[in-house]
Amino acid sequence: MSQRLKTQYQEKIVPKLTEQFGYTNIHQVPKLVKITVNRGMGEAAQNAKALEASLAEIALITGQKPVVTRAKKAIAGFKIREGMPVGIMVTLRSNRMYAFLDRLINLSLPRIRDFRGISPKSFDGRGNYTLGVREQLIFPEVDYDSIDQIRGMDISIITTANSDEEGRALLKEFGMPFRDS
Repeated sequence: MSQRLKTQYQEKIVPKLTEQFGYTNIHQVPKLVKITVNRGMGEAAQNAKALEASLAEIALITGQKPVVTRAKKAIAGFKIREGMPVGIMVTLRSNRMYAFLDRLINLSLPRIRDFRGISPKSFDGRGNYTLGVREQLIFPEVDYDSIDQIRGMDISIITTANSDEEGRALLKEFGMPFRDS
């Protein structure tokens, strides 16, 4: 597995961020904690085949088996009972996380149609970034002929940064293509 981003973090990003924000301790430098890939599947309650296809697809994209998320409460308007499958998610940490981020930044995001960069405003106030992807075809692992329906997913990048500014600086150093707002 590629360790490129991990070594880049240790050798280049830590010293640069220490200088930029004036940290006195190496442990103050923000770092990546985890990346969660989440897909809400409303139709999974009625369509078991869609759930299976999505599980295989997310496993292929992330390299890790996803977990099925189930409804906590019954919602009659959506025809959902408690315990029905409503989505799938994967939490990536350490080496798999760095490998996925590397593929996301360098292979997948540039494949989006009319791509001008990602929004720098999608931070949550604590330095974590969430990105919505409209279709799974941007990932090179997904074969166009094997998909039955275009589905999106949410990718959340959780960091130890204390502010959005620190989180943005960290992700920018990793090569995240933020557009100029």
